[in-house]
Order: sequence, then C-alpha cells, then structure tokens
Amino acid sequence: MKKLLIHVRSWVKVISLIFIASMLIIAGFSFIYKPTYSVTLNGEFIGYTKNKSSLQSKINDYIDNGDGENIAFVQVDDLPEYSLCLLKKDIQTNDDEIFAKVKQIGTTYYRYYAILDDEEEKLYVATFEEAEKAVEGLKEKNSKNKEEVSILEKYSAEPKEVVSSEEVISKLYEKVEAQKATTTKSSSGPVRYASSSNTSSKKIPLSIGLIKPISGTVTSRFGSRWGSNHKGIDIGAAKGTKIKASAGGTVVTSSYGYNGGYGNYVVISHGNGIETAYGHCSELYVKVGQKVSQGDVIAAVGNTGRSYGNHLHLEIRVNGVAQNPQNYLY
Repeated sequence: MKKLLIHVRSWVKVISLIFIASMLIIAGFSFIYKPTYSVTLNGEFIGYTKNKSSLQSKINDYIDNGDGENIAFVQVDDLPEYSLCLLKKDIQTNDDEIFAKVKQIGTTYYRYYAILDDEEEKLYVATFEEAEKAVEGLKEKNSKNKEEVSILEKYSAEPKEVVSSEEVISKLYEKVEAQKATTTKSSSGPVRYASSSNTSSKKIPLSIGLIKPISGTVTSRFGSRWGSNHKGIDIGAAKGTKIKASAGGTVVTSSYGYNGGYGNYVVISHGNGIETAYGHCSELYVKVGQKVSQGDVIAAVGNTGRSYGNHLHLEIRVNGVAQNPQNYLY
C-alpha cells in the first residue's frame, strides 16, 4: 500500500510538471503569437484579419447595398477564403486593404427608373416615387400623351443621368389641341356635336365590394394597346410589394411560369361569375383551393411573363368577360 502511494505521488508530480510546462509554453506562444486568419482571393494571399465574421459581414453588406446613391447591388464573382493561423503580434492585420481589393473586382449595378413615352425611353429618374410623381403630373396637366407614358425599373453597370420629376413633366408635356365642333343639320335647325375621345367600357354592377390590391400609379390602361386588347390595367410598384386580395373568395389559379404572358399569376373566384386576376408576380403565397379573405396577402409584385418592368397586371372578369378595373378601382 505504501509503495502504491509513493507511485501515485510520483505520477501526480509528473503530471503537475507537464501541466505547468504546457501552460508556460502556451503563455509563451500567446506572448509572441496571436490567433488570426490569413485571407486569399482567387488563390492569391491578400492579408490577415482578426475577425473574419466582421470582415465578411462588411463585404456582404457592400454586395447587397453598394456604397453610393442609386446602387442596386454589387456583383462579386469570387469571395475571400479564410484560414486560421498563428500570427506574430508585431504583424498587423489589414481589413481595410482586403475590403478595398474585394471592391476592385466587384461590378456595381445602378437602379434607376426610365420614363417611357409610347414604349420609348425618354428620361430617367432616381426613385420610383419621382417616377410616379412625373406620371401623375402629366395626367394632372392633361398632357396629350398621358396614356402612353409609363415607368420601367432598370439596372445598369453604367450610371444614368437622372432628372427631377418636374423636368420630366416639362420635357414630355404635350398640349392637347383644341377640338373643333362639327355642325349637322336637322329638321329643327343646326345642331352642334363636340368631338369626343374613346370612353371606358360600360360599368357592370358587381355584387361585391373591391379594395385596391396595391397602392401605385396606373401605368397602362384597359382597352386597345399596341394593336391588341389589354384586358386589365397595370399598376407600377417596386419588386416585392405585397399584393392583397381585392375581395374574399377561392383561389382557382396559382401558377408559376410564362402562362401566356401573365407570368406567375393568381386568379380568385368571388362567386356569381366574378373573378380577379393578378399577373407578373415575383412570388405567390396561396395555393389552388385555398380560401382567402379580402385584404389577405396573396402574392408579390414582379416582372415575370411578358412584362417590361415591375408592376401588377390586374383583371376583373364577369362570366369570363374582362371588365375595366378603373370602373371599380383606381
């Protein structure tokens, strides 16, 4: 028993000495070295960082938002790679230089909004709000081209020269020519008829109340357009804007794809032969057969199908016949 105790004490002393030696070695390394990360880009060493999470977060934010005005995003094809290592304390990390090198290989894409007149890009503004303001201004002034003016969200690696909404209105405004009266004779003497523009289709009373699925500017109206019949209206809005059901009902279509030009779209049946359709969506949040209430979010604005910019195509159908949505909304 006594010999066993002697052996145990000896092993305790050895283990203690090993532990102390290990701590001294670690302390020595800690005094001379610091844990850090070496950073490479495309296989090339570009520096050291102490906190890779912080540096990568900064790079991710730059990719998502850029670092200037009207930037949509920055495309960076190759991201840095990190390897844990021990670095002498007298060697400095260089996060700013690493970040600068990542920026050098990035391609900046700018977001801007084109104002189109009869599908031709005329001028550019910086924000969707400015674009809406310009379109509404032309309508308020009763510009001759008010029905042909629309908005198109665009991205480009080259920045565009943007103008104010007031300048758009000033440059695109077209004065409506005075309409001449015509005279037709009748048995009771001359009668005057004033020329008139095309009127909207006759309003059919609906058995339900409707709400606007989104807020926004009507960029294309119901009826004849580009040599064909536009069966709804287009409402411009930013990508991802939530689309609400105009009335309660049952989802009869919820489809991703081109779908005859509608893109990703939803159709809701409200009973009595009444349907509403929502086209060009970026995301769909409902399924066929699902019951929805008025105001429920059913989709998000997008630019899918036969579309030239982010907007909602809205249709109202009665017994399969398209009605002018502006007889009920907007």
